[in-house]
Amino acid sequence: QVQLVESGGGLVQPGGSLRLSCAASGNIFSGNAMAWYRQAPGKERELVARITSGGTTKYADSVKGRFTISRDNAKNTVYLQMNSLKPEDTAVYYCSYSVTYYLPPNYWGQGTQVTVSS
Repeated sequence: QVQLVESGGGLVQPGGSLRLSCAASGNIFSGNAMAWYRQAPGKERELVARITSGGTTKYADSVKGRFTISRDNAKNTVYLQMNSLKPEDTAVYYCSYSVTYYLPPNYWGQGTQVTVSS
């Protein structure tokens, strides 16, 4: 089992920044991947950014150049730095953990709300 605890969501004005954190605990092994997904009201959950334990990253086209995913393997923590936020970034953001980097997520966090509004 793996537990994921997210933090850092909130209300921010357009053009502002937020940093999300997700700490993983439990049976953590090498070769994993962690990611951030988001789900806006009435929409499907979508991948925002993903990073393997080796540091390979992948981003949704909509956030490239604005968001940066990073991780601290010693702390089993993944971060999402979000800059130049737009109202369309408003969603519940979920952290995920894949036991093996090439598989879909096996575990999910509880989600954290990000609201971009003036």
